[in-house]
Amino acid sequence: MQAVILAAGMGKRLKELTKNNTKCMVKVNGVALIDRMLHQIEAQNLSRIIIVVGYEGKKLMDYIGTLNIRTPIEYIENPIYDKTNNIYSLSLAKEWLCREDTLLFESDLIFDDSVLDALVSDPRDTLALVDKYESWMDGTCVKLGDDDRIEAFVPGKRFEFNEKDEYYKTVNIYKFSRHFSETHYVPFLNAYQCALGENEYYEQVLRVIALLDDPGIVAKRLDGQRWYEIDDIQDLDIAESMFSPDDDERITLLQGRYGGYWRYPKLLDFCYLVNPYYPPERMKDELKANFDTLLTQYPSGMHINSLLAAKNFGVHEENIVVGNGAAELIKSLMGMLSGSTGFIRPTFEEYPNRYSKSESVVFTPDNPDFSYTADDIMNYFADKDIQSLVVVNPDNPSGNYIPKADLLRLVAWSGERGIKLVIDESFVDFADEEDSTIIAQDIISNNPHLYVMKSISKSYGVPGLRLGVLASGDTATIAAMKKDVAIWNINSFAEFYMQISEKYKKDYAEALKKLRAERARFESELAKIQGLRVIPSQANFVMVETAEGISPKELLKKLMIRHNLLIKDLTAKTGGKNYLRIAVRNTEDNDALISALKTELAQ
Repeated sequence: MQAVILAAGMGKRLKELTKNNTKCMVKVNGVALIDRMLHQIEAQNLSRIIIVVGYEGKKLMDYIGTLNIRTPIEYIENPIYDKTNNIYSLSLAKEWLCREDTLLFESDLIFDDSVLDALVSDPRDTLALVDKYESWMDGTCVKLGDDDRIEAFVPGKRFEFNEKDEYYKTVNIYKFSRHFSETHYVPFLNAYQCALGENEYYEQVLRVIALLDDPGIVAKRLDGQRWYEIDDIQDLDIAESMFSPDDDERITLLQGRYGGYWRYPKLLDFCYLVNPYYPPERMKDELKANFDTLLTQYPSGMHINSLLAAKNFGVHEENIVVGNGAAELIKSLMGMLSGSTGFIRPTFEEYPNRYSKSESVVFTPDNPDFSYTADDIMNYFADKDIQSLVVVNPDNPSGNYIPKADLLRLVAWSGERGIKLVIDESFVDFADEEDSTIIAQDIISNNPHLYVMKSISKSYGVPGLRLGVLASGDTATIAAMKKDVAIWNINSFAEFYMQISEKYKKDYAEALKKLRAERARFESELAKIQGLRVIPSQANFVMVETAEGISPKELLKKLMIRHNLLIKDLTAKTGGKNYLRIAVRNTEDNDALISALKTELAQ
């Protein structure tokens, strides 16, 4: 068996990185793509490697000459690489295809050794390597039938998004038997080129072959093995975090992205916190039905969006401000506070991080659950000279919850002392207590020192819309914040979401019931795992203490590297103690994490 690598392209989308280098010389974590690929191929003990070069071909050949590859290498030059596509490059190697069984590669790929092992070890002689389609993928897909039969090749321009669940993406690695090349691929390649020219793609030939009664090629489905195609600088950035040889660095790079994990193959994110049971399909369908209008029309300004938020939360327009996520409002509000401000830690760091450390007074509960009551807060800050106080309820990461009646006592206490009280109730809807919110017109009107923050992203499961609200009887501060943020601070999709959300209140209530039930089940299952202590939560996440000798950092690393699961290490937040935070997802996802935890902690 031999290998053919197509490496003639210019890689224009990588811009400066390919200004003087061919695409496969771009480095991922200090190693060129071609360097990594050639060594992986060499480990398969093939007879030879044929490389089709073009753009910066001499430089590529010179570079490969420094890599000490023992497998014989043959070069084919594509002199018109700038006027042709890869069908022409492969046609230059067609005589080689007919000499021996062949592994065919495009040179802009990075993959685990297990990807190549899966293809080579499969006893079937002619295979297209494919993976279940995910939203980060681009290019040719296939539809598969029984016995891995390829029913259709679907080029990118014929991609139907409503059929995406049926698609598998071609990995651009193939195994061709000599017989398949002689009887199928090369004859059809010649005919296709004669008919349609040289500015085409070699997979178009396979598309035609797939229509035959006996196409001679079937699919090989990957099962979790990692690979990535690098077309632009964002792909390169993602590949560096996915394939870092240092596990600690890989985790750091991944966490430093603060989201966007839908671009990571099969990653289950138990770190970021959303409602897994909302929005309902009908609401999503309504958003989709209005997509064209929302995409092409400006959103309304702050006044209109404040009216929408006021309608949804039952307060007056002058008492509420809408933010591009709660984070925008937190930044604005914290910039308007002055003097000493009280915080309870561990907590959501966006609040203390937005305030001067020298002006911060911190209460840390002295118990292993980091739990506290309204009375604990009042007792601690009774003799402290603070002008403001921030309370997250339920708190993040502990899930600690202060019942509404007690919270209202805290509101009254702070008002008597002239303390501005900020209550973040982003997770309060998940609490078992019914009617737990304090966003109500009578409450905020009677307590102008009170500011109630709510992240719609977390409660309503729409983090991509970036929505948050702040309600307060302090109309002067609300008005100042409306001027502080941009007039078009939210987009049309977020505005439309607020416009239609009242129709789905029953669905939201049902979603909360499901979350509470799944949280209880999840906590119960986690508590059965030896080495874990579960702290009861009233949010959509659970804080867990690991036993002595079980490092949260190491456990996180094992879950990420071995199981593609991401959780939150709380060591830094808890003064070096062994705590984790785990989001509550749906039952299937939660069971996957429970299984992985049992596997890792049993070792």
